[in-house]
Amino acid sequence: MLHIPVLRWGKPYESLEINEVKHFSTGEPIARVSQANDGIIRRDMRQAHKAREILREFSCGDLIEMMKQAADLYESATLPLGDGTQSPDDFVHQQSASTGLPEHMCRANMGKNSFVLRNMDRILDCLTRGLDLDILTQGWGMESRGVVVSYQAQAPVLAAVLPSNSPGVHTLWLPVIPLQLGLVLKPGPQEPWTPYRMVSAFIEAGVPREVFGLYPGEAAAGAAVLAACDRSMIFGGTPTVERYEGNPRVQAHGPGFSKIILGDDMVDQWEDYIDVIAESIHINSGRGCINCSGVWASRHTKEIAQALAEKLGPIEALPPDDPEAGLAAFTVPGMGKAVWGMIEQDLKEDGVEDLTSAFGERLVEQENCSYLRPMVVHCETPEKEIAKKEFMFPFATVVECPQYQMLKKIGPTLVCSGITNDEQLIHGLSDATNIDRCNIGPIPTTKLNWLQPHEGNIIDFLYRSRAYQVSEERMPVTS
Repeated sequence: MLHIPVLRWGKPYESLEINEVKHFSTGEPIARVSQANDGIIRRDMRQAHKAREILREFSCGDLIEMMKQAADLYESATLPLGDGTQSPDDFVHQQSASTGLPEHMCRANMGKNSFVLRNMDRILDCLTRGLDLDILTQGWGMESRGVVVSYQAQAPVLAAVLPSNSPGVHTLWLPVIPLQLGLVLKPGPQEPWTPYRMVSAFIEAGVPREVFGLYPGEAAAGAAVLAACDRSMIFGGTPTVERYEGNPRVQAHGPGFSKIILGDDMVDQWEDYIDVIAESIHINSGRGCINCSGVWASRHTKEIAQALAEKLGPIEALPPDDPEAGLAAFTVPGMGKAVWGMIEQDLKEDGVEDLTSAFGERLVEQENCSYLRPMVVHCETPEKEIAKKEFMFPFATVVECPQYQMLKKIGPTLVCSGITNDEQLIHGLSDATNIDRCNIGPIPTTKLNWLQPHEGNIIDFLYRSRAYQVSEERMPVTS
């Protein structure tokens, strides 16, 4: 059986403690993964400064070219993995088998990651607002307008405690290597595949292996990574986000509570936008923070909910290798049933109605996993408890609310698509500090522009702009 080691600054390490990654449906082992403990991680992080020193021997431009080569390798090559190799088809089968995500969705997420790598020069140009990347290498330089600027790296590496549920989140850490910072990754227990394959592609493309640390493990490993690194990402639920709120060292990514708002000027034509709304809810099995979990309008809400239920309600749980499969499995025993139990409690509240119940049972339990089929729930007011919830399957509430109250009532929102031509509402959406990404018009919440920040700007997180003065004799000579 394939063995996947800990990677300690590029050196494979086989631990005495092993975790078996198993097939979500059959329970058969797929791979044995060495586990890192907090002592190993703390000891290794004493050498983290070397990663940045190594990467600064390359220009950002050279590293960007390596990213483009890595994109092809990641998507198309057979690459080393532990004590074996992995083809692209192997990757898709293995990722689907351990996460429950349909194979065609795994393949689509590969395309997203490789797209980001191939367009890294354009992405960094936008994220840095056109900054000469050599300024990041030496710490200061001259802007095109003739002003000295300085950007100081806040850490030699970026650490990331990664989830198992959505392979698409890996796009968030891909720019780190061309920014000349090392990578310290704690993979999700069911999804070691993407970080290991990506790092293997980077190494094959010429990035020194000594700038990578991969530390699979339990919760203690994740805590050790966060404690030892000055800049980290973590993915989790609302409690995770709340735990790290206000901590400048940690960028916490949690539920998105993404929404679509139908303005009063457009809501009477709601039928024209049902496909956009349905796509936002169900694409990628509803597992992303950018999937729509709330549709808000001042009227026609029952009709909107009914139309969405008719589109999404009949979707069945299909095997992961079926090209029509639209649902991912809950692979942790009992999780699907537990989520359904929470939803059932909320459905008892007056003014709440599940319109997808007419299309059969929502909870589908199998021997080693479970599925939740899509749900569309109508809420007569925003105060209903279920209107404030988000779940890891295609689930959305359709909430009736006067337009003038919407922006105050919707709460924290990662992506908001406002379907309106009302200039006052557009200004309100643009000014709303509880909305991160803002789309104006019938744009799916799941449609990303990779030339814009996904959730926060990684440049602002990893680098600090500061005052910096240079004597005239040290100023660069300009022609």
